[in-house]
Amino acid sequence: MTLKIGILQTDSVLDQFQSEFGNYPEMFTDMLLKASDGSAEIINYDVEHFQYPVEIDECDAYIMTGSKLSAYDDEPWIHELLRYIVRLHEAKKKLVGICFGHQLIALALGGKTEPAKVGWRVGVQSCDILVEKDYMQPPLRRLATIASHKDQVTLLPLNAELIAGYDACPNSMYQIENHIFAYQGHPEFSKPYSNALMDFRREILGEAIYNEGVESLTKEMHSTIPVSYTHLTLPTTPYV
Repeated sequence: MTLKIGILQTDSVLDQFQSEFGNYPEMFTDMLLKASDGSAEIINYDVEHFQYPVEIDECDAYIMTGSKLSAYDDEPWIHELLRYIVRLHEAKKKLVGICFGHQLIALALGGKTEPAKVGWRVGVQSCDILVEKDYMQPPLRRLATIASHKDQVTLLPLNAELIAGYDACPNSMYQIENHIFAYQGHPEFSKPYSNALMDFRREILGEAIYNEGVESLTKEMHSTIPVSYTHLTLPTTPYV
């Protein structure tokens, strides 16, 4: 049986970067197909422009992308997506939130998302795995992926279990029961794309954060999706 995964797209890659890196749906599709050995069916929904599944069971699971906006921004499409997250949660539908998606799930389900006191986190960032789950095979003590965010979850949503974190982002990863998983990092981002984003935002980031971020790209990182995604959407796929 082919697993059907819906991408809830909340932003687009800047036009000047799309020819080299593709758009966010392509990044997630590449990641998910690689993790599923090409067996998953991927459908994209541009929720930023109010495109949603006709029925909630149209897909087996959903994955929500990052965005340049903040989860607390007063935008009609964000309010609509907050309501949809509640619907998915009430239906126990499997849902993965990445960066903005991670923050929006928290906001929708009783948590809090705010500007991070430490400011921007960019480049390769590593979080400590605080709770080892049976589905984490092989087990890891730390997970390293690209980060690109200035907000973070400061209060976990109701009934959430903290899975991973580190000093600069204590609530990096959480799970709600067996149907919601949220992660602050960007496993879909490549190092070259991260570098291009940092170059574009250099003035906003400031030299210290920019230089630290660029230097971090020399570090090793995990090249496939975290196993917790596989727990929710691709149960036969290990991660490395």
